[in-house]
Amino acid sequence: MPINILMPALSPTMEKGNLARWLKKEGDKVKSGDVLAEIETDKATMEVEAIDEGILAKIVVPDGTADVAVNALIGIIAVEGENAATVGAGAGAAAPAPAPAKTAEAPAAVAAAPVAAAAAPAPVAGARVFASPLARRIAKDARIDLARVKGSGPHGRIVERDVKAAIAGGTASAGAPAPAAAAPARAGAPAGMSDETIRKFFEPGSFEEIPHDSMRKTIARRLVEAKQTIPHFYLTVDCELDTLLAAREAINAAAPKDKDGKPAYKVSVNDFVIKAMAVSLQRVPDANVTWTEGAMLKHRHSDIGVAVSIPGGLITPVIRKAEMKGLAQISNEMKDYAARARARKLKPDEYQGGSSAVSNLGMFGIKNFSAVINPPHATILAVGAGEQRVVVKKGAPAVATVMSVTLSTDHRAVDGALGAELISAFKTLIENPMGMLV
Repeated sequence: MPINILMPALSPTMEKGNLARWLKKEGDKVKSGDVLAEIETDKATMEVEAIDEGILAKIVVPDGTADVAVNALIGIIAVEGENAATVGAGAGAAAPAPAPAKTAEAPAAVAAAPVAAAAAPAPVAGARVFASPLARRIAKDARIDLARVKGSGPHGRIVERDVKAAIAGGTASAGAPAPAAAAPARAGAPAGMSDETIRKFFEPGSFEEIPHDSMRKTIARRLVEAKQTIPHFYLTVDCELDTLLAAREAINAAAPKDKDGKPAYKVSVNDFVIKAMAVSLQRVPDANVTWTEGAMLKHRHSDIGVAVSIPGGLITPVIRKAEMKGLAQISNEMKDYAARARARKLKPDEYQGGSSAVSNLGMFGIKNFSAVINPPHATILAVGAGEQRVVVKKGAPAVATVMSVTLSTDHRAVDGALGAELISAFKTLIENPMGMLV
């Protein structure tokens, strides 16, 4: 029996993914453990490995295909004793492309659809149009009738380049559904307008269109959901850093070095922030929670997500049980996570979940800001830059290094008084860092 290669689920919530590229070609021999293909989700790039040896008889879903459903057939391996050509031919006949919108049609109409599309006459009523998900999205935004587009993909399938050619030529819009009536364009028009209406604000040719990738779409969706469904409440305090900076310098100076003189660790201010947030949640356990409609989830450990900027968006790897880890261990974990995050090599269990999060923009000179809560967290700490400020000590002006931090809380789970208790515990630890080292 041939081996079916299915689109893997890289996380419990994954429904679709993008098949970035095949690392094997049809006809290549493969053995157990060989990497066959790379799959992209909104957060990471993962590898699909062969579970047995044989010959890659058929690639069903080609490179660059977006929105492939979990458990969809993407390829076939012919095992020993099977004719790869026969297996591949059978798979090609049986395996559907990633499912487009379903329509009721007669078998004859389905068979004729690719030919009709290639000739680009008036659309056949009830005929099924074969197009990639990306091509469908672009066509929808541009109000293009796919039945009038000539497909250049496998078996006449319409792909991205076909739709863009149709847009450039202006020949495929006849007969397309009329756009919904839109309100007259006006300065400062609100969000929620159609793409076509938004484009009317700008002179044709004065901008470049960059299609959203899956990461940017997911970030946008989750931020909208977070702001619409979570009642945010904000608390800001200023923390003096001079004692912490002296402790950091001493800790780094004491780091053991290898034969090349490279220190075993180099602790940053952000590592202290992560540790302080973790210990604070242990000292104020009622704030170490997640809201659900049926119950409050009270966490035993402080799993702290840390926002990391990557090309095209951001990701939040999680330092698990951060309250139990030393600063050097947190520092080294974060360096590893950040490097693999930028290479999109994090595993789902390394960035999903967590009980709170930290977002630090201090390195960009940002004085203070308010961060959006990332569900399932009930809190997130926004960290600004440490800067020299004049403060009053014992009734006299003095200069101190001060950092402003803002705690965003989900008011359903962490109300104002509880949030104040949490951020007060954090301030105490930052200004007396030895308290988090014992």
